[in-house]
Amino acid sequence: MDPRAARARARAGATGPTAGWAPGHTQANLVSVPADWAYDVLLFCTRNPRPCPVLDVTDPGSWRTALAPDADLRTDIPRYRVWEHGRLVDEPTDVTPYWRGDLVSFLIGCSFTFEGALAEAGVPLRHVEQGRNVSMYVTRRACRPAGRLHGPMVVSMRPVPAALVSTARRISGLLPAVHGAPVHEGDPAGLGIRDLSRPDFGDPVVAEPGDVPVFWACGVTPQAAVMASRPPFAITHAPGRMLVTDVRDSEYRVGD
Repeated sequence: MDPRAARARARAGATGPTAGWAPGHTQANLVSVPADWAYDVLLFCTRNPRPCPVLDVTDPGSWRTALAPDADLRTDIPRYRVWEHGRLVDEPTDVTPYWRGDLVSFLIGCSFTFEGALAEAGVPLRHVEQGRNVSMYVTRRACRPAGRLHGPMVVSMRPVPAALVSTARRISGLLPAVHGAPVHEGDPAGLGIRDLSRPDFGDPVVAEPGDVPVFWACGVTPQAAVMASRPPFAITHAPGRMLVTDVRDSEYRVGD
């Protein structure tokens, strides 16, 4: 499907993960906060660019983004999360009733964006093959605090055949605006992850013989910061459910 069709699908009620939607187009994570928290979020993202690469920031109250001018940030993501004081209070498919005139929205790069390039290079995407959401884990690596925001880095994990790990590292490294190269490869204990079969977000993904777990910084990190820092109100995407934008992946590619 093309990006407009993908957004229309979300608006019509599709709630599944967006991995594989509109291949070749950038996907984005969402975090919307009251304006008096916006500088904290911007500073947090600036200090933690691997998990939180900012692609766009809206004006207060706006539900439009330059990444997809006809998109509506209130309706065009398959599922949202609504937070009050760090507590999850709702997971609707439409946040129009919750929208406020002081909300500033941050669109943050998503690793789903480089999956098309990985597939083209022959790197299998096990979660797509298995019809599952990607596995995401809270790590023991603390992000650099910013103002009132603090929290751990979240990573996404993809099992990659050992012979293709270097390929996955090289391909994703060409797209730093959507998390770039992996932050860890191999033993999950190095990130403080005890059990790959029990992700904190998303679904468990079954590895094939010879696969190595490869971990990328993840745009769910701001949600971990919301849970830890407890701003009075926030809206985010539900993990694995992104905004599909009109921007081509190639616009964020930095080399060959």
